[in-house]
Amino acid sequence: QVQLVESGGGLVQAGGSLRLSCAASGRTSSTSAMGWFRQAPGKEREFVASITWSGLRINYADSVKGRFTISSANAKNTVALQMNSLKPEDTAVYYCAAAAAYYSGTYYRDYQYDYWGQGTQVTVSS
Repeated sequence: QVQLVESGGGLVQAGGSLRLSCAASGRTSSTSAMGWFRQAPGKEREFVASITWSGLRINYADSVKGRFTISSANAKNTVALQMNSLKPEDTAVYYCAAAAAYYSGTYYRDYQYDYWGQGTQVTVSS
């Protein structure tokens, strides 16, 4: 089992920045990649960014490309999402997720992830 705990959410004005962190514990050695997803009220959960633990494959949703940066550290224990130039449409609950299986392509589907955090609220005011 892998446990994931997100932190760093909050309220920020448009144009501002936030940094989300995800602390992973348990059998993290069994995971291959980490991802961030988000879900806004009344909408489906959507992919934000992913990173393999090797750091060799990083992917972003088009909506956040150039504004968000995903990174990993501490030997499969921490994943961060630096969010800059935030927009009101970025408002959502952000979830950290861990994938156990190896995929040769992009980790952008929620079914590819086996473990999920409880989520952290990000609110961007206009």
